[in-house]
Amino acid sequence: MPMDIEGMKRFPIEDFLARLGHHPVQRRANAVWYRSPYREEHTPSFKVNPEKNLWFDFGEGKGGNIFALAGEFIKTGDFLTQARYVAEVAGMPAQDYEPQKAVDTRRSDGHSFEDVEVLPLQNRALLHYLQERGIPSAVAIANCKEMRYSTHGKRYFAVAFGNEGGGYEIRNPFFKGCVPPKDVTLLSVGSTSCNVYEGFMDYLSARALGIGGKEDHLVLNSVSNVARAYRHLDGYGQIKCYLDNDEAGRRTLGALLARYGGRVSNCSGIYDGCKDLNEHLQRVLAERQAQSENEKKNKSIRL
Repeated sequence: MPMDIEGMKRFPIEDFLARLGHHPVQRRANAVWYRSPYREEHTPSFKVNPEKNLWFDFGEGKGGNIFALAGEFIKTGDFLTQARYVAEVAGMPAQDYEPQKAVDTRRSDGHSFEDVEVLPLQNRALLHYLQERGIPSAVAIANCKEMRYSTHGKRYFAVAFGNEGGGYEIRNPFFKGCVPPKDVTLLSVGSTSCNVYEGFMDYLSARALGIGGKEDHLVLNSVSNVARAYRHLDGYGQIKCYLDNDEAGRRTLGALLARYGGRVSNCSGIYDGCKDLNEHLQRVLAERQAQSENEKKNKSIRL
């Protein structure tokens, strides 16, 4: 089935930007203003006309339809490549991939994930979503998959992280869920030390920060899975916990301390003041960016 070019052309640019994590700064009569979504700026100069479904970047002096905007994100003038990107972001069917796996499964709430396909992670919108959370593409691609699925007759895509039971934790900017069965995820290199995280975003953050490079890692995928982790953790001499700085995280740490005693280390002090390791990563990257900008500013003043 060919891609519906006209349908993509009518897809609202506001919705397109929202799916990529960009939201308006100001609204006027028939103009929605953003900070440019594909370059750094402080004063909003990117305008969307919802009625005509067109955009214009006053800072760059260019604009156009949704395909031209896609081209700015992925840096290409090739129309078919632009159209495929629009289709991915808009959740429209794409026809140029070979699925690795197709299943039909059901969530615990009775809603089904249908026509599930698990692919290598390559969707630019998903990679962009992870990059906005501080996760480099290389780390994401090495540890995650891409899942495409249907529910209620609509097609969606998400980042997928496999577990020991054959299920997947899935995320996109608008949805957080699980394709059952629910289980923990063990990533082992044969170390006697194991790093423990609540969710896979924290695990990816640890890899981005260089934590536990030659050690094993266990992702609970939910604090309710702590008992399922025991069969994996019992054999480790050292268990390093990177759990959330909240009541659920403290209860989980308490359960691990009760079972393993001195073998458990609480590593949450590394990200004191942050809810979790991912928030800490984003703060670190923001501080580095601010420092870099200050250094450039000071250098230009000296010149």
